[in-house]
Order: sequence, then structure tokens, then C-alpha cells
Amino acid sequence: MSGAAGDAPTAALVQHRRITVAGVETFYREAGRRDAPVLLLPHGYPCSSYEFRNLMPRLADRRRLIAPDFPGAGYSGTPDDFDYSFDGYAAWLEAFVDVLEIDRFALYLHDFGSPIGARLAIKDPRRIVALIIQNGDIPYEDALGPKYADIEATWSLPRSEMKKVLAEAISKETFKEEFLNDLPPPLAAAIPPDLWTLHWSLMTPRRQEIAIDLIAGLKENRAWFPQHRTYLRENRPPALIVWGPNDHYMPEQSARAYLHDLPDAELHLLGGGHWLLETHLDEVTALMRDFLGRVHPS
Repeated sequence: MSGAAGDAPTAALVQHRRITVAGVETFYREAGRRDAPVLLLPHGYPCSSYEFRNLMPRLADRRRLIAPDFPGAGYSGTPDDFDYSFDGYAAWLEAFVDVLEIDRFALYLHDFGSPIGARLAIKDPRRIVALIIQNGDIPYEDALGPKYADIEATWSLPRSEMKKVLAEAISKETFKEEFLNDLPPPLAAAIPPDLWTLHWSLMTPRRQEIAIDLIAGLKENRAWFPQHRTYLRENRPPALIVWGPNDHYMPEQSARAYLHDLPDAELHLLGGGHWLLETHLDEVTALMRDFLGRVHPS
């Protein structure tokens, strides 16, 4: 006989749900008891909430973990009238947590989820109990990895030409390169091909246009860096920085840059790369469990 709703076995299962948020059909994953402290998991590019599929059940005994698919990604809808920019995604993420009636939460910042989640934190710092920063897009121009130079090189082009160049970088093969990134062969073999195969299969011509615009928007996003740094410096949220230095976009220097504004942050450099939850899940889970147990106890 199955246990009652909310008991440990049931809570540890990842539930797959659909709701409407700001007019967008929204898919999200959820695990843990409804009354447990919340950990919000916005995903990166070119991924979806799928990146958290293995982490969620490992922390669900003491956390309520929530991972939405952004509009135009994963299994969420792709409406024509949505603002597919970092600001637009941040406004949508705020609407998402409001619909779920989540008041305070710890926030996981990874890849493009970092500038999106950070905008949410800046708007209402009171809501943020703690930050877990894992190879997020950093707000430090002088600490970006060499791969960012390829993106920056397009910024001097006319907008139409820049988008044409960026369009050439959106393919199944480049998705594979994004997931393998700078990993040495033994670790690269641990990255499941499901990541690029699944996410490329979910791409449509419209979603390719969205990806192009979002990557192009990194130029405008650069002007927002000072505000991000000010938020960190003035609010000093408890922070766990867990990082994979084998990352062409955000290497070790990117992780250490956060210490300028978060000197009390806990920094852990692991042996992996951009997608640590695929190669170092046990280590990341242990660090998160310890950290959240101290700063956001159940």
C-alpha cells in the first residue's frame, strides 16, 4: 500500500507539472514536501529543467525543489508575444514564483539562469535566503573565459550581420560542444548524449530565433553588470560557489571573481566543467546539503 501524500517516499519523487504563468503554458519539475524550504532552480542554455533531474530527488528529503522550463525552452510554450530577453525572463520568473505562492527561497544560479535569477533577487532581496552559484554567467568583464571573446567579436557587426553569425552557431553539433565544453576525455565520456539530442529535438525555427536574440542580448546585458555587483556587495547573501574550472566560458578565475563582492562566500573548485551535475553530482549534493542545512534549515 502506498504512503500518504507528503511522506518521504512520495516527496522524493520528481513530479512533472503544468500551469499557466503570465499567459504562458509552463512546464516545471517539483520534488519535496510543500512545507519544506524552497530551492528555486532556473536552468541554463541550451538546456531546460532536465539539467536538475538527478539533483532534485537527492535533496527532496529536506527541501522543496522547483525547476521550471523557461518560455521557449524544454516543454513550456513558445508564445509569439513574449519578451524573450533577460528582463523578460526575469519578469516571467517572478510571476512564476508568485503563482506558486513562494515567498522566500534559496536560488541556484547557473549559466543564463544566473543573470535571470539575479534580476529577480535585485528586485526584492528580501526573498533570497541564499545563493548557490555554479558556473553562472558572471558580472565581471575581466574574468570571463576565452570563449566569450568569440561572442564579443560579433558585437561590432551590424545587428543583422551579428545575428546571421550567431545563427551559424546554433546546431545539434554546437549543442554537443556546449555540453562537452572544455572537459578532458574521461569526464567528457560521462556527459550523456541525451543532453544535446533531447534539447536539439525540442528546437523549432522560432526557438532558434529566440536563442539568437538571447545570445545577441549579452551585449546589452553587459551594461547591467554594475547593478548585479552592487546587489551582491550591499546585500551579502549567504553564498555557496561550487565550480567546474574546465569551462571555456567561465573558468576558475570567473569563480574567484565573486569573492570581490562576496568575501564570505564558500568557494569549492571541483574537477569538472560547466555541467557539474552530470559529472560531480555526489560532491555538489553533499556541499549543498551541508550549506543549506546551515543557512536555510528545514
